[in-house]
Amino acid sequence: MAQKLIAYCLKTKQKEEMLEAKISKTKRGGYIAKGVTAKGDKVSLIMSESNAQNAINEGIAKKDF
Repeated sequence: MAQKLIAYCLKTKQKEEMLEAKISKTKRGGYIAKGVTAKGDKVSLIMSESNAQNAINEGIAKKDF
């Protein structure tokens, strides 16, 4: 069963499900997932390496690095 990526939306001030997530690597070696909400607002989520790899392997997000 695939999990969902939940990110905090600064526009609505609520946690919402991330759609069309793409995970990339930051300059300092961390991982960040960027996507949109169902309303079209942009959201991002800082992740650990293990969580990022799990999301990619389960098909929740696409690899962008």
